[in-house]
Amino acid sequence: MSDFNLSFAPLLPWPVLLGLGVIALGLVGLGFYARKSGIFLRALGLGLLLLAMTGPSLVREERNPLKEVVAVVVDQSGSQTIGERPAQTEKARTELEKNLNVLGNVEVRVIESGRAESEADGTRLFAALNAGLADVPPDRVGGVLMITDGVVDDIPTDAGALGFKAPLHALITGHEGERDRRIELLEAPRFGIVGKDQTIELRVLDTADKGDPVALRVRRDGNPIATIAATPGERIRVPVKIEHGGPNVIEIEVDALPDELTAINNKAVLTIDGVRDKLKVLLVSGEPHAGERMWRNLLKSDANVDLVHFTILRPPEKQDGTPINELSLIAFPTSDLFGRKIKEFDLIVFDRYSNQSVLPLIYFDNIVRYVREGGALLLAAGPDFARPEGLYYSPLGRIAPARPDGTLTEYAFRAAVTEDGAKHPVTRGLPGADQSPPAWSEWFRQVNAEVTNGTSILSGAAGKPLLVLSREGKGRVALLLTDQMWLWARGFEGGGPHLDLLRRLAHWLMKEPELEEEALRANVRGQTIEIERQSLKPDIPPVVVTSPSGAEQSVSLTPAEPGISRAVVTAAEFGLYRLSDGYLSVLANAGPENPREFQEVVSTEKKLKPLAEATGGTVRRIGNADNSDVSLPRLVALGESPVYGGAGYAAIKRIGASEVKGVSVMPLAIGFLGLAALLGSITAAWVFEGRGRSARRERS
Repeated sequence: MSDFNLSFAPLLPWPVLLGLGVIALGLVGLGFYARKSGIFLRALGLGLLLLAMTGPSLVREERNPLKEVVAVVVDQSGSQTIGERPAQTEKARTELEKNLNVLGNVEVRVIESGRAESEADGTRLFAALNAGLADVPPDRVGGVLMITDGVVDDIPTDAGALGFKAPLHALITGHEGERDRRIELLEAPRFGIVGKDQTIELRVLDTADKGDPVALRVRRDGNPIATIAATPGERIRVPVKIEHGGPNVIEIEVDALPDELTAINNKAVLTIDGVRDKLKVLLVSGEPHAGERMWRNLLKSDANVDLVHFTILRPPEKQDGTPINELSLIAFPTSDLFGRKIKEFDLIVFDRYSNQSVLPLIYFDNIVRYVREGGALLLAAGPDFARPEGLYYSPLGRIAPARPDGTLTEYAFRAAVTEDGAKHPVTRGLPGADQSPPAWSEWFRQVNAEVTNGTSILSGAAGKPLLVLSREGKGRVALLLTDQMWLWARGFEGGGPHLDLLRRLAHWLMKEPELEEEALRANVRGQTIEIERQSLKPDIPPVVVTSPSGAEQSVSLTPAEPGISRAVVTAAEFGLYRLSDGYLSVLANAGPENPREFQEVVSTEKKLKPLAEATGGTVRRIGNADNSDVSLPRLVALGESPVYGGAGYAAIKRIGASEVKGVSVMPLAIGFLGLAALLGSITAAWVFEGRGRSARRERS
């Protein structure tokens, strides 16, 4: 195809040529006024001269027509995997490509929107469209055909934001009258204080709501905690107690309907991280000794600890007749601390305390009850623990993890991590423990005892237990069978890792999840689940991984370090996974907790209709009944038009674009033609004027 155009390359600037033109017009005007002969030929000559100075050229362009680019955007988001939609989408895509190619001179560009990107941010078809047409000039876009369920989350506010002027047609999959029931979270806290309630606000939505209440089941870490009657559309407040530090996985589920689209959004999952308020610790020091200040300094150094400290200044052997109620600088509020307020403490520490009749036996019974109901007790024993007045022979002996044999070791020895201690989070990896003997200072006194309940994680002289941990009911007890820890704190012979040990010990007692000796953990990274099993047991059973769809997979774990075994599995599905080894279980959520993509799954024409009609396009359903058949409109091509669709057809826009393949230029003011025109006009004017003068002489 050839196109001819006239172009100019002026020898002088256009303002100068314009001035010369004005002068030429003035001269020609004067000539007409004076009725000069040959003025027409002079005007022609001047005009040709001015035209020659503009540098006119005849440009011939060889052009090839360009194809209209028509984008077929295929919605591959999660909601498009429901029911017959995948089959409808594939059939529509195949037929559209075939019909567009039949139109001729059309470049079909298929653009798919990936599912992975849509899980958190919803369906983003227009972002995919912009990326797919980034290399296409706006004037080459002939139209956009979208195959989608109509639930799109990035619809532009107006047609001008599209960046091109071409029709948009939306072909809606799914069926008319679809039903879905879902849970919508309105307020979901991310953090909560351990032991306190957090309130989750939600509502149940049903596209075919009949006003009948439904049962809402609530689970925490897989365990049922409540069943609530909820009316669809009503705002529901669900109180949930935060049981422990770290992630608390909350599941809220409502029964699925037999005829609804999907049950995926019938469940809402959220993780509330439990954080502890200030830890309240009660430290009761008995007989004064060199290590007493160590405990106070350790606990006061932690800004997160609220310490209540009482010291019994009167040693048990001192009998001077002074009444007990006059022996303390401040009256010991036993009835408050060990009665009404005992449950307010996260940890109770007895440091070299002997049964001095300061605390009635009933308060020791309260402490036993406090531990069994979930409290924590640390007994730091001194020589008195081996004697009849020691705490073991009080009611606390019922929960003590070791029984003293009445003897003491009073010679130099080094504490050592036991075989179980090497696996236990409290003592695993203690600095200096990897050497033999351990690289820390010696101690000089130990209460000899026999473990009756629990695990010895540190041993002392002759391999006897030195630090014993046990669980008692819902609570925990630690027994330290020496009063020599202060030597490490003072740096004697280089000291030892007393801060690491005692802080870990205190946090284990207060149930810090990271310090559990028996724990199953799952950490999701991308599309992999990292499984970790912490255990003191020699044999680790396989872990059964249950996917959101119910498929089960048995996974064997490999020892990674003392007390820890690991494995990695691929999360092929998005959703909540359940992991269990028969003893422990844990939940892990792969992908977003409540994917935006599945918040709305009912197909709709309403969302895309305003934008499509603003471009001259159409929105129509293509699904037939409850199967995978589709009914597509007839495709045609139109020139510029305000409307590009009707009841049975959808049109693309013919833009008539082309590209230049070659250019030839023929100057009109130079060369033979230009010279001939100029000479011809001058000669004609000369001849005409010569004849005129001859005629006038003859008449005269």
